[in-house]
Order: sequence, then structure tokens, then C-alpha cells
Amino acid sequence: MRDPFRLLLVGGLGLLLSFASPVVLFVEASSIVVGKSSVTLELRGKTIPVFLYKPESFKGERILVVMHGVNRNAEEYRDHAEKMGDRFGAMGDRFGALIVTPLFDTKQFPSVKYQRGGVVDKENRVQPRDEWTYLLIPEIVGGIRDLENKRDIPFYVIGHSAGGQFVVRMSALLNTGAKRLVSSNPGSLIFPSRDSPFGYGFGGLPDELSSDEQLKNFLSAPLTLYVGTDDNKPDEYFDDSADAMKQGGGRYQRSHACFEMAKRLAESKGWPFGWRIVDAPGVGHDHELMFNHEMCEQALFGD
Repeated sequence: MRDPFRLLLVGGLGLLLSFASPVVLFVEASSIVVGKSSVTLELRGKTIPVFLYKPESFKGERILVVMHGVNRNAEEYRDHAEKMGDRFGAMGDRFGALIVTPLFDTKQFPSVKYQRGGVVDKENRVQPRDEWTYLLIPEIVGGIRDLENKRDIPFYVIGHSAGGQFVVRMSALLNTGAKRLVSSNPGSLIFPSRDSPFGYGFGGLPDELSSDEQLKNFLSAPLTLYVGTDDNKPDEYFDDSADAMKQGGGRYQRSHACFEMAKRLAESKGWPFGWRIVDAPGVGHDHELMFNHEMCEQALFGD
């Protein structure tokens, strides 16, 4: 059966919707169907397939954007996030959350544009802000809100592994308007320091992106580092570069080191500190186990 939310190129069969943001969306219905579906968005010259799961109980209370890992398996991430959609509606009620899982393919978004957000190119030259991949997140959310005819649905973002890298670096440089940003088991992080090059720190960035004011904004971001306690040793995807190894010998150690540095800096400067760190006991580098773990709720919505 043809998925009614896939992109149509046959003239006259698709409904063309235009948004205030640079979005072009082809669909065959005016809202998102219950269950699994997908849409394709045209944003800033990029084609972004978005895999969706809408629980039957969803009443427009919450969007949960899920960022995939290095394998770019967005559809699988959507499938593995279904249980979050069923159980993570507005707190204290029985409503579900709308799962939104965009695909950032390797052709359009190589690692420098995904894990590093397009902030620098392969030669570490800073790119214009308009070309940052991070800007696509609020625009994707805007398109989904329009499909639901509700412009004020609050949204949360959770990314695992490479997606966790995307989320933590995005939180360092852009206020997306998300209620909470969760970086789960990132292989490396951006530390609040100018001593390491961008990706690992703020070194090499222009003053407007690496000033104390930027660091202050980073530390006030609603960021959660959500890490499996068994994700503490290298694997085939592990970043073992010299700059990464300075952060720690495993993903678990790196997240905790980043959190402790950030907390100490905020305390020493008297800056607001919006971060939290949440452990998932007994879990390694597995996004499905992280999503389904009882501590995921704390990572997203805890105090």
C-alpha cells in the first residue's frame, strides 16, 4: 500500500502547502494520520524525509524530535521511538507525543554538516550562519505544527550517538525554542572552553561565537546529557582522535567530564546553569534501550 504521506511528483496529485519559513511540503492530506507515516520537506534547498508516529491518544500536547545516529537509519529510529510516543504525552495525562524523526542523509549532510552542524567545513573554515544544519530543526517543527494546525505545540529533541553530538553542539550555538534538548551517548561533545577546536570546544570560532556571552548562553541551555553507564569503552564508531581522547576514554566518561566542567564554570562565573545529567544503569551504546529505559523520562522531563 502506498504511504499517503510520501512525496508525490505527479502533477495534480499532491497538495502544495507553503509556510512562512522556507518550507515546501507535498502531501495528500491536510493533517498527520494516526500511526506511522512520513512527509518530505523542502527546506533551504535540502530535501528532508521525515518519519512520523502519531499515537491514537495524541491531542496536540507535545512533539518529540528524534535524531538518528551515524547509520542514518531514521525510519528505524522512528520505529524504536514509538513507545516514547505512547508514554510521553503531557505530564500527568494520558495523551501521547508526536514522534518526528528527520533523515539527514550522507549525500546532503556528511559528518561535517550533521555531527558538526555545518558550522565549519572540512578545512575548519567557519560557514555563514544561514548554512547551518541546526536551523532546519525549528523549521521542521514549524512544518509539522502547520500540518496539525497548531502553531504552539511545545517540542523536545532527543538524539543518540551521532544524533547526540548534533544536539549538544546545536545547544551550544542556537536557541531552537525546544523545551529540552537531550544528548544521548554522544561519542564526543563540545566542552565550554576555547582550548580545543570547534567540535570539541569553541577554539577557532570567531569572537561572536566563542565569547563569554556565548559560553554563558550555552550553560543556560535546557540540555540533558543522558548516558548509559556501560557505554564506557571504544567500538567501531568511537572517536579516538587526539582531541576526543582528551575528553575521556569512553562515552560515559566524556559526558560526565563535560558536565562537571560546565557546572564548575557556571558556579565560578555566577552564571545560570540549565543542564542536567542522567544515567541509564546497565545500558551500553544502544538507542532503543536508552529510549525505553525508565530514566529517559527523567532525561526529558525531570527536574
